Amino acid sequence: MARTPPGVRRDVYVKISNLGKTHRSRSGAVKALEGIDLEIGSGEFVTFVGPSGCGKSTLLMCVAGLTAPTEGRVEIQGVEVRRPFTDLGIVFQRDLLLDWRSALNNVLLAPEFRRQARREWEARAQELLVGFGLAGHEHRYPWELSGGMRQRVAICRALISDPPLLLMDEPFAALDALTRDELNLELERLWNETGKTVVFVTHSIQEAVFLSDRIFVMSRSPGRIVETLVVDLPRPRRLADRETPAFAAHSARIRLTLEQMGMLREASRGRPPR
Repeated sequence: MARTPPGVRRDVYVKISNLGKTHRSRSGAVKALEGIDLEIGSGEFVTFVGPSGCGKSTLLMCVAGLTAPTEGRVEIQGVEVRRPFTDLGIVFQRDLLLDWRSALNNVLLAPEFRRQARREWEARAQELLVGFGLAGHEHRYPWELSGGMRQRVAICRALISDPPLLLMDEPFAALDALTRDELNLELERLWNETGKTVVFVTHSIQEAVFLSDRIFVMSRSPGRIVETLVVDLPRPRRLADRETPAFAAHSARIRLTLEQMGMLREASRGRPPR
């Protein structure tokens, strides 16, 4: 599929305008997000990076319509999101599989909720499971699967209706390094083949650079966008690309931004005086 080069104008798919979110509790108000303004192009892969508690997940939930912003608005294809948006898929850090349902039946959960005929979706579910390396595991239960296999099932479940928008909230954070690398490659392949719009959240600078067209770096709470980085590395990408000078330069820029905000303080220890 022909792709728009990074930095080149695309049709706007998601528009976030002056978004703010304040959580209220008995102990008082906590401002999670403030003044978020950005546009995400159709078919673009964007990633949010920042410290824990900076509102990355909250921002994702506002895009999905699962939580309402206190200020500002989210639009998807020009329509304001005022309630849960159904034409998207979500993958969370935890796979949230139902233990009493097989892998295949977990993937088919969404069509069942919509009261659609199971037979109309079984072939699609099987195709997804095979595509994500789960052939022969369709009838196994979650406790019979490894962590990486469980997360593959969760991704298949999010993709069952072929949504044009995919939201992913640290989906690989709990996995071992090798499995994480493997799923990074599978996600990059999926994106290249389908051209979906992907909004991704991670704490991993390396993962963000490997997957993204653009990276939004967020500040501590209240979360704001402090830098936007265009990743102009060619696609498809290989794990070996992480060893190139260009990849290292993108990673270093993000680390420097975080260090300048008072994060990654360990990086400055042991430096000789200037």
